[in-house]
Amino acid sequence: MAARRKKRDGVHPLAVVESDAIGPGTRVWAFAHVMKGARVGARCNLGEGVFVEGGVVVGDDVTIKNGVAVYDRVTIEDQAFIGPHAVFTNDRRPRSGPFKRGPAQFAPTRIGRGATIGANATVVCGHTVGAYAMVGAGAVVTRDVPPHALVVGVPARPVGFVCACGDDLRRLRCRCGRGYRRQGAGLTQVSGPR
Repeated sequence: MAARRKKRDGVHPLAVVESDAIGPGTRVWAFAHVMKGARVGARCNLGEGVFVEGGVVVGDDVTIKNGVAVYDRVTIEDQAFIGPHAVFTNDRRPRSGPFKRGPAQFAPTRIGRGATIGANATVVCGHTVGAYAMVGAGAVVTRDVPPHALVVGVPARPVGFVCACGDDLRRLRCRCGRGYRRQGAGLTQVSGPR
């Protein structure tokens, strides 16, 4: 007889949740798997077929759409959006068998607060996608992405900036009322709704 699983609010009966560190109000859909050691914040939405490995940290109010695998040493900050079938890596030179590396050798990846990773995009390990940046669908991130930058292509290249609300920024003020100034290669918000 199959072992009975403890019923948890927000967890589909066909999901496997081995972690005790799942925040209140988080929904985990069918065929998702959250391994022991993973931490998932409050009010998140983990779509069908999502895999979250131990050693992953997911903030509050994060959406991870269907078919995404998030591997050890990836951190996703609050309010980020991960599009369907996005890919994260954690080993720059993966091998199997006697040459397989352990988590101590993996390169950490950070997805900043409010950032968006588009459908089928790949984020190569060891990079940071800045706060409120947007990675276009199918793009391959091979270097850090500055805050509020819009990057597209293979490899991903900056083509503009986006507001926290998601609109393109042609100037340093968005129609939603937020104003920005340049900070390094990215932007920082200086006025408007917070």
